[in-house]
Amino acid sequence: MSDLIDRDGFRANVGIILMGDDGRLFLGGRTGGRGWQFPQGGMGDGETLEQSLFRELSEEIGLLANDVQIVARTRRWLRYRLPARYVRRNVRPVCLGQKQRWFLLKLCCTTKSFRFDQTQQPEFDRWRWVDYWQPIREVIYFKRAVYSRALHELGAAAFPSGLPPYPSWWHRRAVPAETGAEQLPPAAP
Repeated sequence: MSDLIDRDGFRANVGIILMGDDGRLFLGGRTGGRGWQFPQGGMGDGETLEQSLFRELSEEIGLLANDVQIVARTRRWLRYRLPARYVRRNVRPVCLGQKQRWFLLKLCCTTKSFRFDQTQQPEFDRWRWVDYWQPIREVIYFKRAVYSRALHELGAAAFPSGLPPYPSWWHRRAVPAETGAEQLPPAAP
């Protein structure tokens, strides 16, 4: 399966925000202790967004389509640029970043269904439930603005009466200027 990279150098990708009954989110620990993130992955040639979503969900955490309910998805692509040191210039076409469509899913099965051994190179080797805004604090710095935008947009479907309050660390968490990404929204009063 080949990656879909557009003429601007952005790889088409799906992002998955998996929510439990209590409003907490699945956060996966990358294999080998390389940080924490939501499940995500590139779209294959000829795949629809939903086909990519369910393939990635199966590959990364072992869940099937009937194990989840789609609650919402972002209206448009959310983009981030890779820092220069992560761009592989020897690969054609060059991938400068990712454009992602994010999905909010509700878990409809037990966590006993989670499996990380569905591929030769598992993405995750551990996981935990976290408070709604915590992933922004833990994801690698150049993805923070996209996580923030996805959580803000999809949070309206998850919490119709209002988003969870921002945590105490919110006002100190800024997106580094070298990413070219927008700053996080200000903390709520």
